[in-house]
Amino acid sequence: MTTPRTALVTGANRGIGLATARTLHRAGWRVVLTARDRDAARTAAAETGPHAVGVPLDVTLPESVAAARAAAGPVDALVSNAGVLLDAGYDPLTVPADLVRATLDVNVLGAWRVCQAFVPDMVSGGWGRVVLLSSGTGTFTHGLFPGAPGYALSKTAVNGLTTLLATATRGTGVLVNAVNPGPTRTRMMPDAGGTVHSAADDVVHALGLPDDGPTGVLFRSGRIAGW
Repeated sequence: MTTPRTALVTGANRGIGLATARTLHRAGWRVVLTARDRDAARTAAAETGPHAVGVPLDVTLPESVAAARAAAGPVDALVSNAGVLLDAGYDPLTVPADLVRATLDVNVLGAWRVCQAFVPDMVSGGWGRVVLLSSGTGTFTHGLFPGAPGYALSKTAVNGLTTLLATATRGTGVLVNAVNPGPTRTRMMPDAGGTVHSAADDVVHALGLPDDGPTGVLFRSGRIAGW
């Protein structure tokens, strides 16, 4: 019997993260669902199924990232989904710097911390898949969205982080890509038209790339999109 691969999903207690974890679980993966609140992570895992575990993880705290790595052990895939949108309605000339700083700490540095904790094991093992959740608000092909400037800039930085990690792991068996799920109806964007199930499918597609698949690219609806 083949041992199932393990995927860790950040921000997995609701929204796209939870939908992704459940989709992976149905596909036979062992899934580690993480959330800042321990009980929320455990509840989400219990409701996902028998091969799911919940682990507390606050991506802004190095000690929490280290504890999550110790609890989860090495994983085969990482979905960096945890994120915040704090500055909707501001513009680049009025947005408080504190909101921008908090946004970057979660969306960019948080993703970076988690990747530094889990990706080296993938490299050592010769196989891995990493997906970072991005957004059209942070792409130059669409134009950065000025109505949530800190958030938009954070996703531009996530795109840059994706290419840096892909370059650093190229040829190791690890593929690192970003996914733009499009406007998705979650607590962050309650009026959006897209569903979390469709977004999860996009993420799982990127996790399922063959060994000779692309790395360091942005996917939108299963197709490579422009940065």
